[in-house]
Amino acid sequence: MSLARLSFLRKLLTGTRLRFFRGVMKMDIHPTVEMSLSAKPDMTFPKGVHIGEYTYVAFNARILTHDRTRGMYMHTRIGRNCFIGGESIILPGIKVGDNCVVGAGSVVTKDVPPRSIVAGNPAKVIRSDIEVGTYGRFLDADETERRIRSSDPLAADLPNRMGS
Repeated sequence: MSLARLSFLRKLLTGTRLRFFRGVMKMDIHPTVEMSLSAKPDMTFPKGVHIGEYTYVAFNARILTHDRTRGMYMHTRIGRNCFIGGESIILPGIKVGDNCVVGAGSVVTKDVPPRSIVAGNPAKVIRSDIEVGTYGRFLDADETERRIRSSDPLAADLPNRMGS
């Protein structure tokens, strides 16, 4: 099976899954959100999941809305233009501000201020006042990729995501 066909099937599956979350489960997920097939928004209190536009939720990330031991159900909000790293966990009732990056494997136990990078367990702010574009992509990412490709002969064979 060709890579183009696999890519098409992946987009079809992720799109169908997001429509299910929005339509059937009534999650508040903006239509521009991209989410890995293995990302896990909480199905116990689905109306408590809120994800803003142009946000990316990576593989095995969990967005929780309930604490069964205390019988609490809370709204968990992720802002616009965010990147939620793989294997990270956003605990119930947390608000991740706009333009944030959550590092892979992080456990977010407190609200994240806008324009911040958080990482660790528990997640801590490691940088503030960052500039990101859609899906939490750093604005200088294209230039960084260009420099890597020009200095590393092996990188020339990698797929080009910059459109050039």
